[in-house]
Amino acid sequence: MDDAGQGALVWPEDAIEVGCITDAWGVKGWFKVKPFSSDPQALFSSRRWFVKPSESAGPGASIRTADLPALLKIVAVKNHGDGVVAQAQDVSDRAGAEGLRGARLFISRGSFPTAGPDEFYWVDLLGLAVFNREGVHLGDVVGLIDTGPHSVIRVLPVGASEAAEERLIPFVAAFIDSVSLPQRRISVDWGLDY
Repeated sequence: MDDAGQGALVWPEDAIEVGCITDAWGVKGWFKVKPFSSDPQALFSSRRWFVKPSESAGPGASIRTADLPALLKIVAVKNHGDGVVAQAQDVSDRAGAEGLRGARLFISRGSFPTAGPDEFYWVDLLGLAVFNREGVHLGDVVGLIDTGPHSVIRVLPVGASEAAEERLIPFVAAFIDSVSLPQRRISVDWGLDY
């Protein structure tokens, strides 16, 4: 039994990968986290981080992947430099924190902070159908690119392979007319010849 004797751990169906553990920090069990978002509020909003081993067995990966816990119960988390540091229950020393190195961190999408008006999590935009003002289906969102000043949605025509030419549409008010998460649709001011 785990999760404080409450039975088998249930992996959330809406788990989203939000970062990875890069190293130990200090001697009291704290560890460094590389967030996958420039605004890692999801890491601060949840005290239950689900863990999977690194997909690579490279030098940054934990040596004891078999010993990785499936869940970290976070007792403290704070910004530190360009990353985040955290402390988990049952990780009390540097050796324990080093054993987490390379671990991939997941949080239930339901634990994310509520986005403000006209704010969206990237994960919520993936798969949305993109239509221009003429009602032409340009494709679906297959990814996003963060350019610094703004994001760009990658739109691939339906049925096309990854090798096909994709459209890159800046995710700014000048080109994005509306986003409807319930309708799974983005309306854009974008011509077929762009």
